[in-house]
Amino acid sequence: MELDNQTSGTGHIVDYNLEEEIFHGIYVSKLVYGLAQTLGLEEAVSKELAVAGVLHDIGKLKLNRYIYEENDTLVVEEIKYVRMHAKLSYEILKDQNRYSDFILESILHHHENYDGSGYPDNLKADAIPLGAKLLRVCDVYAALTSDRPYRSSFDENSAMELMIDEVKNFDLRVFLAFQKMIHLDEENFCPTRIKQDCKFQLNLQNMKTEQTLS
Repeated sequence: MELDNQTSGTGHIVDYNLEEEIFHGIYVSKLVYGLAQTLGLEEAVSKELAVAGVLHDIGKLKLNRYIYEENDTLVVEEIKYVRMHAKLSYEILKDQNRYSDFILESILHHHENYDGSGYPDNLKADAIPLGAKLLRVCDVYAALTSDRPYRSSFDENSAMELMIDEVKNFDLRVFLAFQKMIHLDEENFCPTRIKQDCKFQLNLQNMKTEQTLS
């Protein structure tokens, strides 16, 4: 079972929504920064992971045209294109010459599974960059605890149970640290609260943009 790639009611694997993608990036960023801190990583590394969290799915902007150019896209072809997004994100950001190799490698491999069943390179265990291991856990949790076009969000306990069922996908040390973080600070990492904060930030940014243009 792939926890974060399921078919929607429209027949599409992904129903792209820019505002939801921005929220997802901010959500993952907050989770992965907290997880890095829980694991005792240096502040500079934690901040780089926060950047990676915001940007990890930026390749979906380019992927969008592949998926939605035709209404009759075959699901099997769509899965192939969806699996391109990590590499597309990597390429987009690498071309900008602004991001460290640590950020780029974390993003490129954030869908690798610990047992080697992930993508794009089927990396396994210690071959997976540390940043990617952290992003993997946070990305799945954020997806499960958020509404999707094809399902409502899972509550925190149900999401964690689903992840335990698929624990082979995760570095166990990273996953246990993530569980500890969520358990000790459920209020701070509550998806509803994060979404409210995100909407406030987006509204504030829109207001600033409108004032600049007026």
